[in-house]
Amino acid sequence: MAGLPEIPDDSALARLFSQERAQGEATWFSLPGGQKLYSAGDPADQLYFLRTGRLGAFRRDEGHEPQFLGVIRPGEPAGEMSLIAGAPHSADVVALRDSELFALPRDVFFEAAEADASVMTELARLMILRTRQATHRGTMGEPSVFGFVPIGQPGPLRPLVERLALEIGKLGYSVTCIGSEAQSAPTEWFSDVERTHDFVLYLAETSDAGWRHAVARQVDRLFRVGRGDRKPPRADAEHPQASPLQAQQLVDLILLQPADLARPEGSSAWMDAAQPARLFHLRRDYEPDLQRIARVLTGQSVGLVLSGGGARAYAHVGAVRALRERNVPIDFVGGVSMGAIIAAGVAMGWGDQEMDRRIREAFVNTSPLDDIALPILAMTHGLKVGERLAHHFGETEIEDLWLPFFCLSSNLTTGAYHMHRRGLVRKALRASISLPGILPPATEDNNVLVDGAVLKNFPADIMRASQLGPVVGVDVTWGRSITADDVARPSSVWRWLWSGQWRKGPPIVSVLMRAATLSTGADLAAARAATDVLVLPDVTSIEIRDWSAYDPAVAEGYRAMVEALDKLGGPVENLRRRPSLQDPPVPKAPLAKSA
Repeated sequence: MAGLPEIPDDSALARLFSQERAQGEATWFSLPGGQKLYSAGDPADQLYFLRTGRLGAFRRDEGHEPQFLGVIRPGEPAGEMSLIAGAPHSADVVALRDSELFALPRDVFFEAAEADASVMTELARLMILRTRQATHRGTMGEPSVFGFVPIGQPGPLRPLVERLALEIGKLGYSVTCIGSEAQSAPTEWFSDVERTHDFVLYLAETSDAGWRHAVARQVDRLFRVGRGDRKPPRADAEHPQASPLQAQQLVDLILLQPADLARPEGSSAWMDAAQPARLFHLRRDYEPDLQRIARVLTGQSVGLVLSGGGARAYAHVGAVRALRERNVPIDFVGGVSMGAIIAAGVAMGWGDQEMDRRIREAFVNTSPLDDIALPILAMTHGLKVGERLAHHFGETEIEDLWLPFFCLSSNLTTGAYHMHRRGLVRKALRASISLPGILPPATEDNNVLVDGAVLKNFPADIMRASQLGPVVGVDVTWGRSITADDVARPSSVWRWLWSGQWRKGPPIVSVLMRAATLSTGADLAAARAATDVLVLPDVTSIEIRDWSAYDPAVAEGYRAMVEALDKLGGPVENLRRRPSLQDPPVPKAPLAKSA
């Protein structure tokens, strides 16, 4: 097709497409930002080659959160694995910005590959690389171009973005900030900048109306920046400029907060206005918050996942203490059941002493499950649990927590797990710990919610889909749990009552708690595979309903985390560190020859 720009590459694949284009076999076309190139299940009848723009790959498994698999950059093919395998596409591929591509029919590709073996060799090397990245890093191409635009009137953004760039530079990467001064630059200029820097940060000020739209079309992920201490703008005024990224859940929100703020308030209204995938609070002049955002952008943020497990989940308190002593940052946190309560404490900003005091007060000093009821819905009224959650978490909403937080409950109405990312913390936790038969279920919008452990007790895979950095998981379900002794009928009911053992609940409580926290081998293996640091405290000596066994559980959680950290060859946040353009080049390993 006459007048088309030449592919700026001399790779075997680029030569193939140039050759076939000249012969009329390769088709050139443009794909507007937000449109799909293909969907999961579509036949793989063409090989695509991206010339300009960016593509994003997404997996959307039924019953699970959409997972962002990675970015396809100019000079890279798309759809090659399915084409070679002769299988339908396994993921959706969408244009993250206006893109130009070439398409080559499957039969033409194989004919050309037979004539030039270097084409298949290069493609094989790329497929191996992408497979390794998908297995070990979670994405086949990490986002590296980010945009920052105002929502409402946050004030000048350039000083903030430049400070963020400085923090990224401290992590060993080349980074540049670009504002409206580049508004009239040609497409090739943007491509050159993005190719020669590890990270590019585009920013638009409130007055840069046209440039704001350009930024939203130029980036892999967009951050809206607002003033958390002010009211948000109308929701309908904020969506059109980022619709392609918004549709793929690639728009986040940063709320700037006063430096001396005890806890954010009113963030729910901002969430309604911006509809972001994630929310970050950034205190002015508070360096740790800025460093957290830098880790998020560079794939070095640390996500902490805590499993359920009744009284055994006290071990999470010791694990968190060990992480803090070793200066391991915690940037995202999530959990299930009792693990969700500890995780929520971390997100609230509780220090070690406050965490210890509150957990002892709520669960250790007196049993939370001794308000025995006529078992119509459950063995307890659940009033003590509700009162204690209200006392320690008050009216705090998840959106107002300092750290991004989630917890899970199991939705008996729909048969799927329910992810709590918004609303009152205490209500989310009450649903997440509602062990069937022990606590009455929670209800929300006519849905019946019970303990998240029923369907997913260790949601490390959900954390993996939420962020690109390392995942630290603490699972207290490992090893033997309930035994015949735990379900033995008391020899004397009166002696059982007099000893105070009744406060734990009758032996049926152990049966119900253990049954609710069992996971299938496949689910457990998948969740554990999603972790970079897997910690398995040995809590087999702690009975799952022994709420007084706090000290030994905490000590074991601390010991297990220290042991896991000692085995690492470097800082946790570097476990998924992506290479920099400044790093020495790594020689390409030759492909093994077949016998």
